[in-house]
Amino acid sequence: MTTRPLEDLNVASFELMPSPEEIHKRVPISDKASDTVFQGRETIKRILDRKDPRLFVVVGPCSIHDPVAGFDYAQRLSKLAQEVQDTFVLVMRVYFEKPRTSTGWKGFINDPRMDDSFHIEEGMEKARRFLFQVSELGLPAGTEALDPIAPQYLGDLIAWTAIGARTSESQTHREMASGLSTPVGFKNGTDGDLGVAINAIKSAASPHSFLGINFQGRSTVVRTRGNSYGHIVLRGGDGKPNYDTVSISMTEQALDEAKLPRNVVVDCSHANSRKDPKLQPLVMVDCVHQIREGNRSIVGLMVESNIVSGNQPIPKDLSKLIYGCSVTDACVDWPTTRKMIREARGILHDILPARA
Repeated sequence: MTTRPLEDLNVASFELMPSPEEIHKRVPISDKASDTVFQGRETIKRILDRKDPRLFVVVGPCSIHDPVAGFDYAQRLSKLAQEVQDTFVLVMRVYFEKPRTSTGWKGFINDPRMDDSFHIEEGMEKARRFLFQVSELGLPAGTEALDPIAPQYLGDLIAWTAIGARTSESQTHREMASGLSTPVGFKNGTDGDLGVAINAIKSAASPHSFLGINFQGRSTVVRTRGNSYGHIVLRGGDGKPNYDTVSISMTEQALDEAKLPRNVVVDCSHANSRKDPKLQPLVMVDCVHQIREGNRSIVGLMVESNIVSGNQPIPKDLSKLIYGCSVTDACVDWPTTRKMIREARGILHDILPARA
């Protein structure tokens, strides 16, 4: 028998993580939060099924780094949601995980203290607590599913899920999406390729079997039924937008050829606005105009929004952070967000009922 070490050569250590069951016990869901999540999911499904003529709008910070400022934002959004509920279903964007091309802050779950200490167990519990607070407001939450284990910890508090442009092509994420309890939006590839997202929708609609963990944190074979509420999210690609009428028409054709429903969500940020927050309102205006002119495929929108506009680098002295300002992608500020949504409601209020 060889004594030569062959395993874990590049692993510094293993640290035990609390199981999903333990984290759920520390932060249990309430009846109010449960109702919020259930109603949020069912409403989005009804929109995708064309049984509800409203649009859903996933709006909020690019990422959550400060739960206090994040909850401040949630309280503002909750009030606006009630104001525009006859036209829009507002879903708060609550992103805790950030995919990275090379390096950078990986998000609140991975590094909640923002100091490269990587207290993931702390980040997971705090993330669940934040989602619970948002749901208690009656505001459904949407997030990006990146780590395939995280849904066991947080999934009961999520109403809508995105699979990002970097992971829509990933078999792991397609399999995971097939078992998620929420509608799932697949973003087109970073190069603008629609085929990646369309293939992901078809894959996630089928049953899969893969390795994962159960509620007790034990390794298991996960067998899924398939998720029939996958849909495409257009976010532009290669620095070019894809929300214009020609791009939307080409997306509709691609969905028809794949025998998929014409359900399109437009992300007003990323390449569609060249990551310039000042252009996000123009993207929304263009989509609203398309709907006014007869478009029936746009069922949702996404907006990166925060209390303060723009973004900021993470300083070594965290006390220097600007309150309510993104540390990842630049966002529109709250007054702009409110104006965008109110003006869009004013145009679409009498148009959407005839669209169902």
